[in-house]
Parts: sequence; structure tokens; C-alpha cells
Amino acid sequence: MSFIIRIELMNLNNNFNNNMIYYMMITIHAFIMIFFMTMPIIIGSLSNWLLPLMLMSSDLIFPRLNNLSFWLLIPSLIFMMLNMLLNNNINTGWTLYPPLINQNYITLNFIIFSLHLNGISSIFSSINFISSIFIINNNNFFMNNFSLYIWSI
Repeated sequence: MSFIIRIELMNLNNNFNNNMIYYMMITIHAFIMIFFMTMPIIIGSLSNWLLPLMLMSSDLIFPRLNNLSFWLLIPSLIFMMLNMLLNNNINTGWTLYPPLINQNYITLNFIIFSLHLNGISSIFSSINFISSIFIINNNNFFMNNFSLYIWSI
């Protein structure tokens, strides 16, 4: 996707794409990089690896909830990519600015549903992290002795 964006930006009078495809690529690229790369890698993967190590446990409290949180990302990504296959392009940008989302496209519904699935996945991860912090906490640990990373999760 970023390659198509770069081809479009190489010169001003490039007729490689029309404007709708370019704006759709910008929108989908931003959604994928923010909601499917940055947030799951920083919050999900890194926390799933570091939190049990810092709490001195073998795993988080709810491993199946952790698994469900991971597997919800895949249908969410499928709904996001399904947007590119449909004929109606969405060109609202990653902020979903309200005057631009008043378009009556079915692709907008796919994007919003995809972001809802991604949000549910993040909520499941957060429930697992918070419950693991409070349940694994044994008598030797006091809450003020935790590292700042545990408090930031």
C-alpha cells in the first residue's frame, strides 16, 4: 500500500490512480499501521511477554481470554481488508471525520465493525492484564513496589 502511495506522490500529474483509490489507500494504510501493527505489538505482544516475567509467574491468569484476544484480530483485519475489494471506496482518513463519514457506503460499516472487533480484543487483553496484576500479586509484593511498566499497562 505504501508503494502505491509513493508512486502516486512521485510527480504531480501522475495518472496512475484516481483520487478515490489514493485516499482509500491512505485511509486503510493508516488504520492498519495504527490499529493492527502499533497497538497490538506494543500493548499486546510486549505485555504478554513482559508482564509474567515482571510478576514472576509462568503465564497470565486467563490464557483462553488471551487467546481469544489474539484471534479476534484476524477477523477484524479481514473486515478491514475486505474494504479494499469492494467497489465503493472510502476516503475519510484515519480520523473518520464526521462530514466525510456521512457517505452511505457499505465499506464504512466494514471499517467501523472492524474497529469494534479490534477494540473488543484490546478490552479482553486489558481485563487479562489487570486481573493478572491483582491476582498474581502475592504477599511479598506490594503495589508500590511494582515497576512503572506494570503500572502503565
